[in-house]
Amino acid sequence: MTKLEKTVEELFQHADIKLGGTRPQDVTINNPAVYGRVLRDRELGLGESYMDGWWDSPQPDAFITRILSADLASQVKLSPAIIASGAKSVVSASFSNRQSVKKAKKNAEHHYNIGNDLYELMLDKRMIYSCGYWKGAKTLDQAQENKLDLICRKLQLKKGMTLLDIGCGWGGFAEFAATKYGVKVTGISPAIEQVKKAKERTKGLNVTILQKDYRHMTGSFDRIVSIGMLEHVGVKNYQTFFESCNALLKPGGMMLHHTIGSNQTYNPSEAKWIDKYIFPGGVIPTIPEVVTPAQKYFVVEDIQNFGPDYDKTLMAWHKNFVKSYPKIKDSYDERFYRMWEYYLLMFAAGFRTRNLQLWQFVMTRHEVTPRYDAPR
Repeated sequence: MTKLEKTVEELFQHADIKLGGTRPQDVTINNPAVYGRVLRDRELGLGESYMDGWWDSPQPDAFITRILSADLASQVKLSPAIIASGAKSVVSASFSNRQSVKKAKKNAEHHYNIGNDLYELMLDKRMIYSCGYWKGAKTLDQAQENKLDLICRKLQLKKGMTLLDIGCGWGGFAEFAATKYGVKVTGISPAIEQVKKAKERTKGLNVTILQKDYRHMTGSFDRIVSIGMLEHVGVKNYQTFFESCNALLKPGGMMLHHTIGSNQTYNPSEAKWIDKYIFPGGVIPTIPEVVTPAQKYFVVEDIQNFGPDYDKTLMAWHKNFVKSYPKIKDSYDERFYRMWEYYLLMFAAGFRTRNLQLWQFVMTRHEVTPRYDAPR
């Protein structure tokens, strides 16, 4: 046994992971070079080596859950080279706006323009690409409909209201709100493939879909919603984002923001893999990072956390992806398959261990208003 292998084996013992074992959390090494790669590149190395087939696990989500629960990352001794690399990433992220108008469009295209066929097979019938609400739900379709209806009830939608959907995805919420609640919806997204699909989905409804950045939006709306959008806005832009919401929301208006959340401030050196392969420019916020810039204009009426439901949602997506992959494998190679599987299962583990949260913020203006009681 090499020194590197012994180091990794000792680390894994803290998490009850066995090299070559057969339990869900155990790991099989296919290329011994993985030890040095992971110790050197950490989170990036772990993900890339899985993509390259250097290691496998009966259940990668169980393996990553053990790693996160045992906080193995903090037990890895950092070399000077790793520290220097991490510092460089932090400095770069601090001084550059990686979610500018131009970069936001490019970031969206990287993830959302890879092919609607993949998302159609993986997601529910409405193609909702955010956490479902599993209270009383037995299927993914039910969980997503529960979530859409919960948002509508929280926003107290009434027939004839105008609603702005920032980051409207493939139009699933716009379709639901227009059909079930009779509101007039304007949806915006910078991703052209999403816009095309959203226009098809909402054809004939009181819905307008635009390829547009929120910073360029004009108009006046009774309600504003963003579902899975704040993660792409970036903390550096939250002041601008809420200033835009303030300009767009009518007096007496209300808005809801549905976002993944983190317990700790984003550290770019700990998210290199996800930034490189899945969500370039993405930043998961903490509660203060959302609330502090918002409070200049808005009152936070309600915050709900149902993060564990994202574990179930991601596992449902993974099941659909694995089942449907033979239908699309001519368009997505084996390395993409392993990348996408790792992405879904890694995030599931993050929510399972409560390192990640799912928050819904309801906000109103600084006005005299009745007490707000949020539905659940």
